[in-house]
Amino acid sequence: MVDPITLGSSLALTGFGVYLLNRYRKQRQARLRALALLQKYSTSSRIALHEGRMRLLVSMPQVHQLPEQEQAAWRERDERRDRNYLELDLIQPLDDTEEDEPPGEEERQTELEARSRWMEANESPMQEHITLVAEEHIGSGVVVATEADEEHEVNIDERLEREGGASGEVQISLAWDDFNDLDLHLFCPSGERIYFNNKRSDCGGELDVDMNVRPVSNTPVENVVWKGKAPLGTYKVGVHFYKHHRKRRTKRVCNYRLRIITHGQTKEYLGKIKYGQAMQMVTSFSLADAHKG
Repeated sequence: MVDPITLGSSLALTGFGVYLLNRYRKQRQARLRALALLQKYSTSSRIALHEGRMRLLVSMPQVHQLPEQEQAAWRERDERRDRNYLELDLIQPLDDTEEDEPPGEEERQTELEARSRWMEANESPMQEHITLVAEEHIGSGVVVATEADEEHEVNIDERLEREGGASGEVQISLAWDDFNDLDLHLFCPSGERIYFNNKRSDCGGELDVDMNVRPVSNTPVENVVWKGKAPLGTYKVGVHFYKHHRKRRTKRVCNYRLRIITHGQTKEYLGKIKYGQAMQMVTSFSLADAHKG
């Protein structure tokens, strides 16, 4: 006769094994579908010689480039991210009063310290949300800027020069035109994330401009750059509406411009994000070695 405890343990282990197998199958199916979408909708181009070898840039698709069925699946995932953001109570509270004068350096430092304390207190739920966002392979719907978008043109170089931002092999810059605090999050090929609380990665990337933790400018910019050798692999670009500052003509929906430079090739995107919305996976791209032989 089989011992009941032994039988129970065996059934529990079997059930856990089935759970792990199903989980692996679902993850594998998600990866295969992402690869299929990438092969069907992404674009690639040879961009530059680097140390004698040609670099290949592969850009991931945006949601509006997908068939309706895939767009519907993306919208479901996006709604899940928004619910997750609300459930984890990660939205920054609104300021009580509207500010008319730009804050001084002492006020800015106070807010920087408050932001660091908030990140420490909310590290676990924020990491849960970031993990969910990082699973996304499809861009949130930004459009590539063209000559027809001159009315929205932003001189990103001028803003970077003003703030002391650097340039390099890979450079991602975010610009917007109000006093809100948007944050650039760069998911590196190494698995690291560069953002205001982790400004330097072990793989060489750096956030060297971080603006509007206090509403100091209505022409802000943020900048992540690899000044030296940029690693091969996939880069994912996230934008987070961290805080809505109650300043005159500063609204809860923010238009932004994102510029990506890879080995001298430039592409700019136009998008928008609203206060209270989950972090958006705006776009992603991969650098590969295109050398044959």
